[in-house]
Amino acid sequence: MDRVKITQTCNCAPDLVLADLFLLRHGIAEAQTNSQSDAGRKLTMVGRQKTLAVARRLRKLGFRADRLFSSPYRRARETAEIAVLCGLANRMELEDSLMPGGDCLPLLVSCHARWLFVGHEPDLSKLAARLIGANVGCFALHKAGFAHLHWTAGKANPCGSAVLMVLLRPRVLLSDSV
Repeated sequence: MDRVKITQTCNCAPDLVLADLFLLRHGIAEAQTNSQSDAGRKLTMVGRQKTLAVARRLRKLGFRADRLFSSPYRRARETAEIAVLCGLANRMELEDSLMPGGDCLPLLVSCHARWLFVGHEPDLSKLAARLIGANVGCFALHKAGFAHLHWTAGKANPCGSAVLMVLLRPRVLLSDSV
């Protein structure tokens, strides 16, 4: 008997809604200069190439988001554009709470599907730590690094209710062992 029939037969958790959050840190960006704002820093050529390879691998592994939210900072937007180009989502939505220092936790209360956040460190790893109930600083996302969290949606405060399913460095994602 397949999973759907078992659930329908026993009426187990009929209102249970699961959510997935994918976190993708922006790729390698230009160094900040006195004449350029932090928000205007773009991906380097190597950053674009590595991010493109990571996004292609993620799509090949079956990751796909229903919605993609990106920090409006240029390096994150460029990373999100690459993610859309590779089929990780249909389109990008800019979200100010994903800017450095922002708090995107309130946005997650309405997450009832598969969402992808493209943003910055240490904010993404702090968010993940809060969601899994771990100490902030217990892990970090490398540039173009990826994490997948999973939880039961609809909680007013999802902190401590998520499970970290995947945490991958670009080097691991791009190796032949994945």
